[in-house]
Amino acid sequence: MGDAVKLGFDLLLWTTFVTDEHWPIIEKLKSTGYDGVEIPIFTGEVSDYEAIGRRLKEMGLGATGIGVLPRGNAISADKVDRAEALDGLKWMIDCTAAIGGDCVAGPFYQPLGEFTGQGPTADEVAYCVEVHKAAAQYAAGAGVTLAVEPLNRFECYFLNSIAQSVDLVKKVDEPNYGYLFDTFHSNIEEDSVTDGIRSSIGQIAHVHISENNRGVPGAGHIPFQPIFEALKSSGYDGWMTIEAFGSAMPDLVAATKIWRPIFDRPEDVYEKGFTLMRDGWDAA
Repeated sequence: MGDAVKLGFDLLLWTTFVTDEHWPIIEKLKSTGYDGVEIPIFTGEVSDYEAIGRRLKEMGLGATGIGVLPRGNAISADKVDRAEALDGLKWMIDCTAAIGGDCVAGPFYQPLGEFTGQGPTADEVAYCVEVHKAAAQYAAGAGVTLAVEPLNRFECYFLNSIAQSVDLVKKVDEPNYGYLFDTFHSNIEEDSVTDGIRSSIGQIAHVHISENNRGVPGAGHIPFQPIFEALKSSGYDGWMTIEAFGSAMPDLVAATKIWRPIFDRPEDVYEKGFTLMRDGWDAA
């Protein structure tokens, strides 16, 4: 791939915790041509991730981490909740460093699916800035970048739009803190996805390529080619990682609301998705 962009695949399609049974899948992703994988960081010990990191290094694969707050709430008025959120973020950072990852992404600000009936308050933003600034400073010591993920309005209320994300990133004001641009969520929330990319390229730390129905990238109606062009022309040179979801895991189905099969074969997702990204980026 030109211009240093790296192509990844998120293992959340299969699991929230990588075990021995998933390594044949990782081998297939490598043989498809991916530069690395996105490792779910939801449970387990740092030592578990050190073992994963050793195997990835042996295979010559790069890595990023993905997760949600394992505990606490970064936007809570309760100091104990915020302290727990920071502690959970430090654990995620340690696990990311253990896999050899350079970035950990996710909506690590509030418990998902919880709503107050209004948008975020100024106090909630200030609480999040406090927690995330401390987390970013901790992550800097491990060489890890934090990529906070805005989600659509049906999954959270604190962070939905690119504009809100840019504001948060500027307030945190740490060089290793940015936001995750996701084609699925931005397709719902933005008037113009490509304008949003161009206006916020300095704040984008990670990219998720995800179809409008979370299935095979390129099979739906997300206009990927203009997105690739906007990213490339703006100078993006980080990870482009496919995020897709199936209906196999009950713990993820509850969050992703996928009640029916979205694709015939997982191979279609990672093979066709890889071709879409590789060819689309080259053509941009």
